[in-house]
Amino acid sequence: MPTPRYGIAPRLYQLLALAALALVPQLAAARPLTVLAFGDSLTAGYQLGPGEGFAPQLETALKARGRDVRVVGAGVSGDTSAQGRARVNWVLAGLKAPADLVIVELGANDMLRGQSPAAARANLDAIVKAFKARGARVLLAGMRAAPNLGARYGQAFDAIYADVARANGVARYPFFLDGVAAQPKLQLGDGMHPNAAGVKIIVRRILPAVEAELGKRG
Repeated sequence: MPTPRYGIAPRLYQLLALAALALVPQLAAARPLTVLAFGDSLTAGYQLGPGEGFAPQLETALKARGRDVRVVGAGVSGDTSAQGRARVNWVLAGLKAPADLVIVELGANDMLRGQSPAAARANLDAIVKAFKARGARVLLAGMRAAPNLGARYGQAFDAIYADVARANGVARYPFFLDGVAAQPKLQLGDGMHPNAAGVKIIVRRILPAVEAELGKRG
């Protein structure tokens, strides 16, 4: 007696559906991670050639270590923390994929203009909160006040980054220009911005912190 066939098609559809669902996590995992470098001229690659700025050098370094990653540069020369805060939403809206990690590097221009550390703290706090609200991990890169601004200002300014990182439960990289500040051979003629060799040092030193945060995704 022939075996009834009317139950085969529904069963086949169920198996195909289950197989498709099983592929979803794999497809999601296959998406390159997106790192957003959000800052001022230090992340914008001020006066540097193609491939010499922070974002492209960081992407190259991460890929050399086997990371499937895309680093998006969102640095604007001259930006203060207030100006960075004002453009967070449209930067996020312009991304092709959600940011997995955001490196926030702002505050140097606030300091150079002698602006209020309290205002910079409030702006950085709002920036970090905005990125966290979108599901991104945040690595807050610190800056240090110039000695000529005085001890009181320096203490107030330098404390901003640890305070904001602690309040928001995010990672902090103590000093973005570590290894480059006050090193003329690693700076442009202005004595402030890193040259291509300086950026390479910055990337090499911040790389472990970046990889640690990427490793916490998922």
